[in-house]
Order: sequence, then structure tokens, then C-alpha cells
Amino acid sequence: MSFNIGSQQGNINNVAGDQTIHGGQHGQFAMTTDPRAMLDLLRSELDRLALPPEVASQVNTEVASLDAELASPSPDRTTMAQRLVQITRLVTAAGAAVTAGGTLAGALSSFAAWLGPIGDSVLHAIG
Repeated sequence: MSFNIGSQQGNINNVAGDQTIHGGQHGQFAMTTDPRAMLDLLRSELDRLALPPEVASQVNTEVASLDAELASPSPDRTTMAQRLVQITRLVTAAGAAVTAGGTLAGALSSFAAWLGPIGDSVLHAIG
């Protein structure tokens, strides 16, 4: 069996068998190539997690490091990838879900894409 699917937009579901959706499906996709905007999104998503104070402090230190790197004339992308992986580990260890479909994972994935091949370590940390 083969399928020829043309251009699709919106939510796309591939299922084996029947699928019933009640209440509709909604999705939001935001893409930016501006690392400052990515950092702002990451900050806001991290703030929404209400992390324990000691974890939030460590995460904020990592975010401050990202901010400093972006302020430099040539940000060190390897260092930035390491900071993003550390943020992911801290958040996950605190019990917050960093799943492939979540907004936090989206912010991290955007940074990973901007970092290029170095960003693969971030994607692996997300899972």
C-alpha cells in the first residue's frame, strides 16, 4: 500500500486504524531565527514551570550564561549547547516534563537548530 500525500498544513496525524478527535485539535508553531527571541521564549517557558528555588537558581545561572554568550561578538555555540543540555537535565531532574511536543522542548529545539550540528546534543537531551 502506498500513499501520495500532497501539501498539508496544520495538525497532521498518522495513525494505524481509526482515530476519533473530540473537541478539535489546535496547534501553534512559532519559528524565529533570532537567538535573542529564542532566549526570551526559553526564559518565559522556564518561568512557567515554577521550579523549586534551588533548581530555579541553577537554571537562571545557565540562562545568564546563554545571555552573556549572545552578547559577545562571536558566541561560543559549543558552550551554549552545553548550557542548554544542562538546563534540560536540571528541569528533567526536578520532575518537569520536557517532551517533544511541549513548548519548552520547542524553545530548546529552536536553539538546537540555530546551533547547527552542535545542537544535536540538545535534541538528544530532550529525548
